[in-house]
Amino acid sequence: MKTKLNPIELAGIALILMTGLIHLIEAPDAFGEAPYKGILFVLNGVGALISAVGIFRGVRKKAWLLGIAVAGGSILGYIASRTVGLPGIAPEPDAWLEPLGVASLVVEGLFVVLATKVLRTRR
Repeated sequence: MKTKLNPIELAGIALILMTGLIHLIEAPDAFGEAPYKGILFVLNGVGALISAVGIFRGVRKKAWLLGIAVAGGSILGYIASRTVGLPGIAPEPDAWLEPLGVASLVVEGLFVVLATKVLRTRR
């Protein structure tokens, strides 16, 4: 286990935890739309927490890759839900600027960029 985190690791932990928290906050509404969507939102929160703990503990590659899967999958889900729709859920083209959705996109995008940089520099 690491004893000291660098600023990039702290930023990564904060960003992925924000991603998970946003999805956990939205999970009850997601369950109302479709049970599988609510489950995915809860799994997002769990995956984000596991990624953050891994980064904290120094499990470099696996933790950052899990974070990319969580954040990247969320970005793809957001885009799909507003364009082609999700299984059993019609597209929501008017929901692009929903405040928590935009916040989520920002933190997810920042995490993906940061994680990609970390993984490229640690080869």
